Amino acid sequence: MTDIDGRGYARPDTLVSTDWVARHLDDPSVRLVESNEDPLVYPSGHIPGAVEVDWTRDLNDPLRRDYLDHEGFEALTRRIGITPDTTVVFYGDKNNWWACYAYWVFHLFGHDNARIMDGGRLKWQQEGRELSREVPTYEPTQYQAPQRDDSIIRAFRDHVLSHVDAGLPLIDVRSPEEFSGERMHMPDYPNEGALRGGHIPGAHNVPWGRAVADDGTFKTADELRAIYENEKGLSSDDDVVVYCRIGERSSHTWFVLTRLLGYPQVRNYDGSWTEWGNLVGVPIEK
Repeated sequence: MTDIDGRGYARPDTLVSTDWVARHLDDPSVRLVESNEDPLVYPSGHIPGAVEVDWTRDLNDPLRRDYLDHEGFEALTRRIGITPDTTVVFYGDKNNWWACYAYWVFHLFGHDNARIMDGGRLKWQQEGRELSREVPTYEPTQYQAPQRDDSIIRAFRDHVLSHVDAGLPLIDVRSPEEFSGERMHMPDYPNEGALRGGHIPGAHNVPWGRAVADDGTFKTADELRAIYENEKGLSSDDDVVVYCRIGERSSHTWFVLTRLLGYPQVRNYDGSWTEWGNLVGVPIEK
């Protein structure tokens, strides 16, 4: 059980508060996982007992543009000392972009006993809570994972092309400047990543940050429905594809739609604009 309630979420059990985490720091059935964009953040101080899962080193194949394979995932989970029964709580910088990304990758391998710490690393720090530079070690486990399943929550380019042809909804969670083609990357980042700018035809632009309140926590279900349903016309019956530039911001929106609003058919197109904006012959709108 968690302590997130009263906001109308479909799955309040997928979020925990900073208070909940503070109460479970010594709980052997819980493993805290910090995932950040910046690899220097975790060594500078992290929640006591938290392990680091780095999005490039730990979650991605070192050669192919793909995620780690079955053996790699088992090695990762054994190294951080979890079993399928361990409640894994993800948090990190950037309002939990990479925490949601790691959460999503873990779900590709069927680890459903997972949570996101609402508000992420910033909220923990703003509350003046303890940080540690000690890197914990845990007894290796013998985690046996199922094969990675890309068929339900992940979209590939051919699926997206069919999605466009069918006129089904897509949510582009990038900034308005990226959506319009003015930029290839987020503001304040190097303008790189694709040969062409714009968006996938028919996509609605809902920047990921609209789902987040001023303190970094997720908005209520009513506030989220006002954005995605009242403004953009989405319905929980829809088959939805979400995307960004490389799949991390869209995993945040995937979490919002599937866990907080209960949409059963949402796929994250992790190829996103770095793939689509470099493909020969695909349709682009500006």
